[in-house]
Amino acid sequence: MLKRICLILLTIFFAATLPAENNIEPNFFKVSNFEKVSQVEKVEKNSNLFSPGDTTKPLFKKWQINTFSGVFYAGSLTGLSFLWYSDYSTGHFHFFNDMDEWKGMDKLGHMTSAFHLTRVQSDLYRNAGYTRGQSARISTICSFSYMTVIEVLDGFSDGWGFSMGDMCANTLGVSLFALNEMTGKENLLSVKMGFHQTSYAQYNPSLLGENLLQQPLKDYNGQTYWLSMNIKECLKKESRFPAWLNVAVGYGADGMIGGDYNPAEVDGNAVPFFNRYSQWYLAPDIDFSKIPVRGRGWKLLMRSLNFLKCPAPALEWNSENGLKVHFLYF
Repeated sequence: MLKRICLILLTIFFAATLPAENNIEPNFFKVSNFEKVSQVEKVEKNSNLFSPGDTTKPLFKKWQINTFSGVFYAGSLTGLSFLWYSDYSTGHFHFFNDMDEWKGMDKLGHMTSAFHLTRVQSDLYRNAGYTRGQSARISTICSFSYMTVIEVLDGFSDGWGFSMGDMCANTLGVSLFALNEMTGKENLLSVKMGFHQTSYAQYNPSLLGENLLQQPLKDYNGQTYWLSMNIKECLKKESRFPAWLNVAVGYGADGMIGGDYNPAEVDGNAVPFFNRYSQWYLAPDIDFSKIPVRGRGWKLLMRSLNFLKCPAPALEWNSENGLKVHFLYF
């Protein structure tokens, strides 16, 4: 949980320092050579992960971004090592198998954090004048290395250990971002999170959260993770399909009071019996980054909202209740 909180705070910090891109729209009434304009459009259309034609107008110096990233990564890892891990050090490296815990929900949390950490850092580098391909490669390497170091620190800590499940989830999140960039499309795939408050936290508040501020991070029963796909990016460019409308597949779990099993009592209080089961969802979604807005503040807000799944009607299937319809699901 500490690792997820650190990754989320790091992502928020990067997003807070990231100004929106300057999108300059050409005025065709003032353009005399339309042939040159069409050639520019052709180059932009063919831009992909390895093309140099996707450089945005620099808002930072490259050395500023590289220095900031290096200092921030080194500082945060040093702080974690001395302020947190030093109190739990075992002195020897060991592994920890937590694949059976929380029905995989914690692993999806790792994947989502890794995806957005890489995405936000890539945006930061693109605003420093790096091409889309360069930004993707740098952010992928930096994010993967950062999370690997945290897993290694876990491997030397009492009560934790190097988790292959966490490592695979981190790798999947970074790989999804890289795959997204290799398609040459804008936000073809997004990984998102939704949350609704449940009644399970009252039976184990120290583990599932004592209040509404803690529960979105701790209560896996209320979390849902989504893979959201932009439909228009799969259609022809001249299609009039709304650019902001996505379709999303979600996964959740229910009935969990403990990590790998439900205890009969917590702190001397009896806990009712709950079946633990997985849930699958299908729902529409909104790509907030595709909503046309003006102003750096609004663009930053739209980009930041893409971490969250938009509440919408949804279909749910689970082994306990079969098919269900939600008129509004968070």
